[in-house]
Amino acid sequence: MKPDISLMKHILGKNFTKRNRFTRQCIGESMIALMKNKAYEEITISDIVKKAGVSRMTFYHYFQSKTDALNNYLHEIIECYLEKCSRSVGITSFDDVTHVRHAFLFFDQYSDFFLTLAQANLHSLMIFAINDYMLRFVDPIYPRSAYELYFYGGALLNVFLKWEEGGKLESVDEIVNVICRCCDISDA
Repeated sequence: MKPDISLMKHILGKNFTKRNRFTRQCIGESMIALMKNKAYEEITISDIVKKAGVSRMTFYHYFQSKTDALNNYLHEIIECYLEKCSRSVGITSFDDVTHVRHAFLFFDQYSDFFLTLAQANLHSLMIFAINDYMLRFVDPIYPRSAYELYFYGGALLNVFLKWEEGGKLESVDEIVNVICRCCDISDA
């Protein structure tokens, strides 16, 4: 699955360089670190810029709010996922066993981020991001109704979060089998 345009270039509409990407990632990672010890609502922009080692001006150059910064970090993860998918061999569809397994293994690397968002009751950021991904990148290549895409994306997100919250007691393959059974995906 190869996207035609860079998600981040499209979202931000600013010069997309390694330097400003690194700065935005530092801000996102700083927010997650702060959220482990402080409620999201109590975190100030001053807290974030101090932790990230950037100025308020830099923060506001890229973002209008804390939520924008978290959304950006989430979309950075999705951008990395799209890049990795485009280089992966064996992924023939978004709803095949290989792709489901690949998705769980990839996003597991960012479990700390996702669990922190979930613990802060910011599920809406995650569901909006997965819905956006489904409509922008899956639908043009594998046309389905929006209902099917939202169902599938929401199911994957919920199962992923439950698996992570439960301490990943089941193997990735066991979870993939559950998803494939529920979504009628064959091991072809």
